[in-house]
Amino acid sequence: MSQSLRLDRRAFLKGIGGAALALPVLDAMGAEVTEKAPRRFCALYTANGMSLPNADHNIAEWHWFPTAERNGEFVFSRSTEPLSGFRKKLSFLGGLYHPSGPKADPHTCSDMWLTGAPLHNPKPGTYNTVGLDQVIALHTKQYCRQPSLVLSIDAGTGFLSRTGTIAYNLEGKPIPAENTPRRIFNRLFRGDRDSLQSEREKLQRRIKLVDAVVESAKTLDQQLGKSDRERMDQYLTSLNEVESRLIASEKWIDIPLKKQDYSHLHLDATSEGEPADYYRTMFDLIALAFDADITRSVAFMLNREDGMGISDTFPIKLGLGKTHHNLSHATDKEGQLNFAKYDRFLAEQIAYFLTRLEGYEDRNGAVLDNTIVLFGSGASTTHNPKNLPTMIAGGANMGLKHGVYWRNGETRMANVYLSILRSMEIQAEGFADSTGTVTNSIFRV
Repeated sequence: MSQSLRLDRRAFLKGIGGAALALPVLDAMGAEVTEKAPRRFCALYTANGMSLPNADHNIAEWHWFPTAERNGEFVFSRSTEPLSGFRKKLSFLGGLYHPSGPKADPHTCSDMWLTGAPLHNPKPGTYNTVGLDQVIALHTKQYCRQPSLVLSIDAGTGFLSRTGTIAYNLEGKPIPAENTPRRIFNRLFRGDRDSLQSEREKLQRRIKLVDAVVESAKTLDQQLGKSDRERMDQYLTSLNEVESRLIASEKWIDIPLKKQDYSHLHLDATSEGEPADYYRTMFDLIALAFDADITRSVAFMLNREDGMGISDTFPIKLGLGKTHHNLSHATDKEGQLNFAKYDRFLAEQIAYFLTRLEGYEDRNGAVLDNTIVLFGSGASTTHNPKNLPTMIAGGANMGLKHGVYWRNGETRMANVYLSILRSMEIQAEGFADSTGTVTNSIFRV
């Protein structure tokens, strides 16, 4: 940059009549503008809580939360030991809860995990509010090709209290999730002008059809059953999400993607095959999307509540005897131990994901250091909405300082979410039922 020229990042060019146009980002604006690294967020949810075994069984070393300290540092349990290589890049948080949790059906814990609902309803007849990932997407979408990436072990939305997604839009409606690696890959990395135009034309035809149906339905609304109205609402929400994606993609169509190596991807992996193979492929896709700055907001539902979906059988495939939901209700020593071993399996997959994020480089360090990864569940033990198991990793360049097991009595989860927003440089006054940020914690903003 020329030593004689220094431009403000808000610089304008003025023309005849006083008209002004904002300048694009230029080297003359300084490294703090041109080389500012992305700030990203990834939420990972597992259903049915974590293993917090009965003390009478004498298997405290399998307790998900750290239960011991050595030389002033917490000791990883057997359940979380696969994450020990990231001690200085992650922390556990205890005592978290949503005030609305005890007031609701215990199975709605996945619905409200990222939203905090149902504190108050924005519109009559609605249940949920906007999720943290979508608030972040609203502020980061101008910088990337896709506002957000919504994934789940099962595609679609599921239904209230047995949801198949953890993402909720600004109106509190569930956003359909995707679960097929090849389809996700094609959407993120294989778009071109012809396919985009073809998809847009199909979308317009579908929108016209839906508009016609909606117009006709106004006079029939009272005659429609509740399930039909819910299906129509989900369909319209899905169309809106697809349309938003297309509009976002169109702006980037002439800008080439970052060159990356896709040779390690197993795009034919399915949730009906080997669980680890499937999860790692999905994590590979998220890591690649972050590295290419395709999106900065991801929500991935690893398991569904109450025995719903294919992942409930994963413990059986892993030789743990019973389904995930069944193990979460176990009171005997063997059942609680096997539940904890499934927690360990999930920790192995997340360790793989963090390794991937650490292997990709941003301008100022590893992608992991510019990404906040939130992992947790909407219940602690079975249907208990208190002391929600929570781990946060990454974000070293975003003001996070790790290596602790933090707890400060009972703390609102929304206060943690507000702290995450501030770390993302989103200056929100509050989130859901937050009362402020969490102080004296892993957050430094």
